[in-house]
Amino acid sequence: MAEPERGGLIQLASAGARGDRRLMAAFPVLAPDERARLVRRAKLLAWGGNAWHLVEFLIAVGAGIAAGSIALVGFGFDSLIESLSGFIILWRFAGGRAHLDSAERRAQQLVAASYFVLAAYVGVESVRTLFGSGHPETSWVGIGLAAFTAPTMPLLARAKQRVGRKLNSSATVSEASQNMICAYLSLALLVGLGANALFGWWWADPAAALVITAVAVREGVESWRGEGCCDAC
Repeated sequence: MAEPERGGLIQLASAGARGDRRLMAAFPVLAPDERARLVRRAKLLAWGGNAWHLVEFLIAVGAGIAAGSIALVGFGFDSLIESLSGFIILWRFAGGRAHLDSAERRAQQLVAASYFVLAAYVGVESVRTLFGSGHPETSWVGIGLAAFTAPTMPLLARAKQRVGRKLNSSATVSEASQNMICAYLSLALLVGLGANALFGWWWADPAAALVITAVAVREGVESWRGEGCCDAC
């Protein structure tokens, strides 16, 4: 073999090796014990999130019915939809599925479907509130719930994102992003309920919720495509 050709092959092999090392650095192979620990943490975070979402659902729906607030009731049912994503992650890491790529892909699609359900529900309820004849009364319980949820959901989301990235699980990272949507909805609800209580601006929270609907659709599309594991916020 000619010397220039041999040198070119050596350079290609070296470049390929560097590429492999960069790929391994981006997605390191976890030791079995470390992976098992991370899977247990992912399950614990999912169970913890589901427990809070149940409490959130009961408080929001009860306060929403009392105040006649469709947005607050919708926020409560949003919590049920989020708990669905949490159970999907528990399914993803149950038994032998913890090591199956096919289970990861199915979990991504299920999380995406829950995003679309969330977007559809919040969008419909927002439009109904905007164009309906009834306007919600002041709900201080709802304001307190939104004020508590808005800063705590990002903490849960970041914890899930860290575990999801270490496990290279797009489904877990996407489900964490849904907790961030819950925080955005909480802020929208807080602004809407607060504006209604202080200024009588009943239309503020359904208008803001429509923006959140668009975000949920985008997250659902990315999750369905399998994006978001390493570049999620």
